[in-house]
Amino acid sequence: MSTTAERYRRACDYLAACMIYLRDNVLLREPLKAEHIKPCLLGHWGTCPGITYVYNGLNGLVTRTGRRTLLVTGPGHGAPAVHANLWLEGTHQLYDPSLSLDEAGMTELIKRFSWPGGFPSHLSPQVPGVIHEGGELGYALSTAVGAAFDDPELLVACLVGDGEAETGPTAASWHANKFVNPWSDGTVLPILHLNGYKISSPTIYGAMSDEELISFFLGAGWSPTIVDVQQTTDPDLSLAQALDQSMAETRPMLIVRSPKGWGLPGRDTHGTPLAGTFHAHQVPLDAEQLPLLESWLRSYRPEELFDQDGRPFEDLLGLLPKEDLRIGRVPQANGGALRRDLPMPPLAKFQCEVHEPGKSVQSANQVLASWLAELFGATEDRRDFRIFCPDEMESNKLGAVLDVTDREFSWPVRGYAEHLGPSGRVVEVLSEHLCQGFLQGYLLTGRHGLFPCYEAFAAIVDSMVNQYAKFLKMAAEVPWRAPVASLNYLLTSEGWRQEHNGYSHQGPGFINNILTKKASVSRIYLPPDVNTLLHTMRHCLAGTGRINVVVASKQEYPQWLDFDAAEAHCLAGAGVWQWAADDPRPEVVLASAGTVPTVETLAAVSLLREHAPDLRIRMANVVDLLALAPPDRHPHGLDIDAFTRCFGLEMPVVMAFHGYPSAVHEVLHGRRTPERFHVHGYQEEGTTTTPFDLLVSNNMSRYDLAADAVRRAWRTKGAPIADLLIARRDAVLQAARENGVDPPEITEWRWST
Repeated sequence: MSTTAERYRRACDYLAACMIYLRDNVLLREPLKAEHIKPCLLGHWGTCPGITYVYNGLNGLVTRTGRRTLLVTGPGHGAPAVHANLWLEGTHQLYDPSLSLDEAGMTELIKRFSWPGGFPSHLSPQVPGVIHEGGELGYALSTAVGAAFDDPELLVACLVGDGEAETGPTAASWHANKFVNPWSDGTVLPILHLNGYKISSPTIYGAMSDEELISFFLGAGWSPTIVDVQQTTDPDLSLAQALDQSMAETRPMLIVRSPKGWGLPGRDTHGTPLAGTFHAHQVPLDAEQLPLLESWLRSYRPEELFDQDGRPFEDLLGLLPKEDLRIGRVPQANGGALRRDLPMPPLAKFQCEVHEPGKSVQSANQVLASWLAELFGATEDRRDFRIFCPDEMESNKLGAVLDVTDREFSWPVRGYAEHLGPSGRVVEVLSEHLCQGFLQGYLLTGRHGLFPCYEAFAAIVDSMVNQYAKFLKMAAEVPWRAPVASLNYLLTSEGWRQEHNGYSHQGPGFINNILTKKASVSRIYLPPDVNTLLHTMRHCLAGTGRINVVVASKQEYPQWLDFDAAEAHCLAGAGVWQWAADDPRPEVVLASAGTVPTVETLAAVSLLREHAPDLRIRMANVVDLLALAPPDRHPHGLDIDAFTRCFGLEMPVVMAFHGYPSAVHEVLHGRRTPERFHVHGYQEEGTTTTPFDLLVSNNMSRYDLAADAVRRAWRTKGAPIADLLIARRDAVLQAARENGVDPPEITEWRWST
């Protein structure tokens, strides 16, 4: 005899199957015909019944406990199951009245799935309750943990498919429980869904015995409970009991075994096995197997589930939690509506006094750390700001933050440790994937954060930031989604100063990846000193809906702009440094973007004053890389007048750039005569050597810049001067290689007017 819970699941499974196949006749009131079938069949059926099984179990748990629950669905291509549950609980109708709980609304939902202009084939920002798409596998559990930080009333259930469980990021995520404080953070409930198969072969976890699974997850620090739907006469009761038992544990976990494609026929018309095999993974029956498809759909007996108007029978709706506790309506899934502006400490207190450009020397990161420490103090009661960093706080000279908050770590530590405790708001873990996932979950549930990272290893999360940028772009087009706080990267230990780590740590390519993102989302900043970094970081932390990349050096460098000048420069994005060189009729423009390039450019200006005193020079600095873009391509692009004031119209521009030269050329596309820009940057040359040697190997030294400028401005006349500069470069380089350190001509150089 069917239970109400079984009928509820049957209704969801029926709707999910219909979403994959049907465009009409959604209640099968007439025999199924070819014209009722969608022309393009998309979807992943295999995981859908398991998702509904878990969703229904969580509904029961919410009803019994009254605890607000967020569901992060790793197998996002099982979207039809989530849509079915959202429709039954009335959440779809709440956001879109055309998805009403009747035949018209059912038809609209079923047709809209994987239909042009409708819902995509996977979970997306258009779907209520979603903070994780699941299109790329591996990141569900880290996102769920990020959502749980600092929200002790929240339960975050995370459904992890056994295919996703094979990925490296998920493997690291099994240890994320060590960073969750059971008293001040929410509860994370991983639910490993074992249906045994991925696209075309068995899964590792599906092949493990119960004893192996229990041992594995006990060792990772979870308290696992196994539910096997084929080993119980009442699967829903077994799941309810397991959920209740799990909630008594500090670090609960469920392992759910169910057949792949649960509910499918055993074989298709060609004799291919379906139910319980990988053939159930995506679209198990093609449109030509119409009689078998109709038989399968009718096996759910929709007439027992929906009345003549297409409305679900009341006993099904009676299983749902109270409306304000329904899973699709959890406020944290629209975190922008919960976000509060950060109480920013005043910057002026931390400014670097610059009485003359280049005279004082400081580490920009070290000063920024003091400001961030005060920001942590200002948010102590709110607990809505965190730093996620791959074990690099101290090495990147951000240690002042650890004077006011610990690194959060809830596991017992055997041995010596500093600044470690269960209530800290810095999370250090040597996995860039985990830092990214934690931060995404934290931001998408309404909080703020920062991701400092060695520049070369930010690229580890390239694919994650790709997905997140798409999420932000689509979320901005959903009227009911409020913008969340921006995702902020602080890329430091940058490639031009890697005397210790060498070639492996010389990689500025993360900038290039961000340049491929929508202009509405992407921002790239290269503040050259303390005051520009302070203004830039305050701007980034105050913003919403963006991905901000800030590249700054931890090393001590000369300081160029006073506090007010830095603010004006950051607001403009780029400008002429008149105190350095600003001839009204320049023959050449020297430009820079980045800390080291700015030092080398100013040193090149000094060399040209010495060796070509009659050369008319202008010197410009770019702090916002996208200021170089045409304003019709990026909202930060300088208008033509501002661009001309910086770079002129016809004269050559020799630019020293922090990253790959191709990035600048890409940004300049669409500007008038972009070919006059001659960009020096990283050329994939490097080793463990002195900073000057690294610059020379990439044609980025002050001598290379000055020689290029005089050649392009004066052509034949400039050639002898350029040759002299290159000869001087080679002599300095020879001294560095003989002595193992750069000579004072480089290390003790200071700007002088």
